[in-house]
Amino acid sequence: MVNEPHDPQAAPEPLERVRQLLNSWSTPGNAREPTDEFDAHVATLDVKNPAEAAQLRQLRDDLRAVVERSGDVETTLNAWLDRLEVRPTIEDGALSFRHRAGLPGDILAVVLGAIQSGSWERLKACPDCQWVFFDHSRNGSKRWCQMTAGGPEGRSCGSIAKVKRYRDRHKQSQG
Repeated sequence: MVNEPHDPQAAPEPLERVRQLLNSWSTPGNAREPTDEFDAHVATLDVKNPAEAAQLRQLRDDLRAVVERSGDVETTLNAWLDRLEVRPTIEDGALSFRHRAGLPGDILAVVLGAIQSGSWERLKACPDCQWVFFDHSRNGSKRWCQMTAGGPEGRSCGSIAKVKRYRDRHKQSQG
């Protein structure tokens, strides 16, 4: 058995499914041109029909706004709870969620479970590239997706931001 390399940005399952959905929209590399790979991502999932795919896209966009801290968590999620008719239920002594909304309902149920467990707050969007990552740091204070590039396509948003801030400070002090 070969060990797969661990993704240091991956969320614990099943929250990783949500993170992957959120990252079907991104601003990759140095180009900083947004790309929407939703259709390719949905092609790998069990989406039943175009209406379900459209609903999933809207859920993705709303959840991205929440993770990017530009959307109101309570208003957004409560609206989706009503829209998808997701209801809590107790099974085997644990809280779970039922619905008849297909994959969008499953995704929302995962988000609700993450909120309940406290792991939702560790799902963050990089302020530079908007890549969604899971903050595994002890105190939950990670800000950027990565400090150093982790490979040929890796990001180093933290280093870039710190160098920019350093240059701005020195430009002001010398100007």
